[in-house]
Amino acid sequence: MKTYFAARLALVGVMLFGLLCITFAITYLVPGDPARLAAGPDATDDMVRTLRAQYGLDRPLAVQFTTYVGGLLHGDLGRSLRSRNDVRDDLVRFFPNTFELVTLSLLLAVVLGVPLGMLAAAHRDTWIDHLARVVSVSGVAVPAFWLGLMLQLLIALDLGWLPLGGRLNLTTPPPAPITHVLLLDALLRGQWATFADAFRHAVLPVVTLCFPALASILRVNRAEMIETLRQDYVVSARAQGISNFRVVTKYALRNAMIPTLTMIGLRYGWMLGGTLLVESVFDWPGIGLYAVNSALSSDFLPVMGVTLLIGVNFMLANLLVDLGYAWLDPRLRRTAS
Repeated sequence: MKTYFAARLALVGVMLFGLLCITFAITYLVPGDPARLAAGPDATDDMVRTLRAQYGLDRPLAVQFTTYVGGLLHGDLGRSLRSRNDVRDDLVRFFPNTFELVTLSLLLAVVLGVPLGMLAAAHRDTWIDHLARVVSVSGVAVPAFWLGLMLQLLIALDLGWLPLGGRLNLTTPPPAPITHVLLLDALLRGQWATFADAFRHAVLPVVTLCFPALASILRVNRAEMIETLRQDYVVSARAQGISNFRVVTKYALRNAMIPTLTMIGLRYGWMLGGTLLVESVFDWPGIGLYAVNSALSSDFLPVMGVTLLIGVNFMLANLLVDLGYAWLDPRLRRTAS
């Protein structure tokens, strides 16, 4: 298992360097002068040249890349032209909100999608299976921003059960940061009223972002469970008098979870990079809005910082998926060693 982990970790390093090169090349080849945009429409040429020299934008591209990589090795992501803040500080401020939203949404999708897919396969062509099909088709067909708007109109405005958007009420004191994850910090600080308020604000965006992931996980798990339940070893286990519950949960589910893990890993990356619409609808202060505002200002360093952060999390999620493969299928460990 250690050899398998080391091989996958080395591959993550190679992919991360490739992502860094591609992202740097794309952002710096895009037309536009970030120094002039940051200086403003009334800035003189001398002011633009001074700003360009201050941020190193007048140097050759190879020198800028080397400087950027050197800064990364020391934890320096550069400074934003738009906000004048260190990119690292901005990411520390915005990323925990996105991480919290995506993690809660994915956990909810897995908790609901895997059992529902398993039940749909075990009770094929019953009302459970029909319900699973409706959910899986609806999750793919319904746009996330439209679902969010409908939930706001019905749950927040008409019924008044949950807040319309935002992260906390104006009168709710935020907890002193420990992990910078609001719900977790509120628990660690013992601020139960803050936790309850943050949880209420999180319900609608979590459900909105969860729905497409739930549909994908349910659909894949159902299809794999149906295929697995047809295998000879499952038929043999049933012929030996083993209960259907044990056959489904102990024998079939483990093999069906391998493709489902792939979908979970992919969905995590897609959700990290696709939270912009949900964050916009619910006024959620995450990295999606931060990245878009930076891109519109041709502020390349924040865009690169967000891209690298999403890439690292995507790769780590897939590394965990690979380790899950090795745990579910020992043949992969023997092949890697």
